[in-house]
Amino acid sequence: MSEHYNLTVSIIIPCFNEEQVIMYTYERVSKTMQSFGHKGYEIIFINDGSRDRTLAILKEIAQKDANVKIIGFSRNFGHQPAVTAGIQACTGDVAIIIDADLQDPPELFPDMVKMHLEQNANVVYGMREKRKGETFFKKITARMFYRTINFLSDTPLPVDTGDFRLIDRHVIEAFKAFPEKNKYIRGLISWIGFKQVPIMYVREERFAGETKYPLSKMLKFASTSLLYFSKKPLKLALGLGSLSLIVGLALGIWVLTGLIFRPETLVPGWASTVIAVIFFGGVQLLTIGVLGEYLGNMFEEIKNRPEYIIYEKVNF
Repeated sequence: MSEHYNLTVSIIIPCFNEEQVIMYTYERVSKTMQSFGHKGYEIIFINDGSRDRTLAILKEIAQKDANVKIIGFSRNFGHQPAVTAGIQACTGDVAIIIDADLQDPPELFPDMVKMHLEQNANVVYGMREKRKGETFFKKITARMFYRTINFLSDTPLPVDTGDFRLIDRHVIEAFKAFPEKNKYIRGLISWIGFKQVPIMYVREERFAGETKYPLSKMLKFASTSLLYFSKKPLKLALGLGSLSLIVGLALGIWVLTGLIFRPETLVPGWASTVIAVIFFGGVQLLTIGVLGEYLGNMFEEIKNRPEYIIYEKVNF
């Protein structure tokens, strides 16, 4: 006999072009939700502008299951806006965020709810012990990314984690109060605070279809994450600028003393000039680039455009 939990549960599933896997995702999530007791549940699929049959399949599911709700975007806005829309719309006492690709196991839901209640935890985040089916390049870059952002961030962030997590109503309401658009959700949830505990699991291979995070999107996501949570890149740019000033002064003193005391040792040439130009030019471009990224993020926020546009809702 399954344990009974006196709470309602919302499952948030962003999806983009997942026609090959979405039915299996629904079946596994639905089976899991029916396997343990609760006051009620909802499964919120956020269709992030899919161009295949994902939305059509979801509508067929929603006609048969009133627990399934659909939020349809007017176009593809991205994974983080889709998760945000789910958090904004959910009504459960707790919400569990999971991707549609079945790399994170829905069967872990009861254990996450149990940890939430027994440990009085506001957040239960999935921490990967092992990542199956991923290339060495993907694993090593992911490892470097999490360590780098943790080093640069002013807020400690758990490593080897994704958006797969349970959040309770305290965290949901706190999250809904954030006005910014370009969110890094797993970092924001860590920043919010409250009691957060890990649950270890093995990340499986993608069930079907192809990854929605190619290298270009991974780099963009990493850039947003780094700039979103730290001013240290600005301090690094300031440090490089200071270093270039010191090097420039040292070169100037060296040339001046050479002209005065050792004019015969100065051999005319272009090497030192080219090296100095490359060094100072590189520092300036790096500094301008870092500043440009921060200004670009500020520009996006100042425009105050909506983070996403909803085209339709089903079963709400």
